[in-house]
Amino acid sequence: MLEILAGLFALSISAGFVGALSGLGGGVFIVPALVIVAHMPMRIAVGASLISVVATSAGASVAFVRDGWTNLKVAMALECATVTGAVTGAYLAGVVPVVVLELLFAAMMLQSAYFSLRKKGDDILSKGDALAERLDMFGEIPDDMGQMRHYEVIRVPQGGLLMVVAGLMSGLLGIGSGALKVIAMDYIMHIPLKVSSATSNFMIGVTAGAGALVFLARGDVSTTLAAPVALGVTAGALSGSRLLPKIRVESLRIVFVLILVLIALEMGWRAITGI
Repeated sequence: MLEILAGLFALSISAGFVGALSGLGGGVFIVPALVIVAHMPMRIAVGASLISVVATSAGASVAFVRDGWTNLKVAMALECATVTGAVTGAYLAGVVPVVVLELLFAAMMLQSAYFSLRKKGDDILSKGDALAERLDMFGEIPDDMGQMRHYEVIRVPQGGLLMVVAGLMSGLLGIGSGALKVIAMDYIMHIPLKVSSATSNFMIGVTAGAGALVFLARGDVSTTLAAPVALGVTAGALSGSRLLPKIRVESLRIVFVLILVLIALEMGWRAITGI
């Protein structure tokens, strides 16, 4: 038993590290690992993952907020949409067949990878739309020379709509839906990728926490599994949050896409073959 818990802890450190760098959250690794490697029931894996996602957010977002990478006004405005979706998704997870959950998991990863590949570089906007300006959703980010560059935000309603879907997928699949959050902010709202990743890390904890409460009430959270997973993810997330400002944006995007595709293939194969 101790060996199993130690293995979960080590796996969770890696999941939290990459999750913090990409803004995905560790759930995209924990759920496949528990289901495919440890042969855990899907709903138990989702419940443990939601707890770990809360830990990831707590570990990574502290450094991001302190260093000014997180856009708090964007996060607070969009969190209303994600929490609504998360609670709805968590309730649906109790009745949706497991094979459907696995196929949804794979489809969401591939969709996120597709949108990531379509956008190249950080298109920093100097002029936002009327709603974003009214909500003061602007910010600043250092360029390669260390000089601060002002950026603006556009298409807030469209980003909010995708955030509802992100929350729904979080509650259903236990992943925090950092992938969709990053896509909504980076691709739709034109927020720089590093700011999107940092803001996503701040948001996923609240989103996952809302879904986790439903899983706890239903008895689908195993504290024996959740404890080492949460501790490992937190340790990895703290390390990843320190490394994010030093990584090139395009390198981060390539890793982001590769992770999404590999996870989609794993979960899609499992759903189709029933293995």
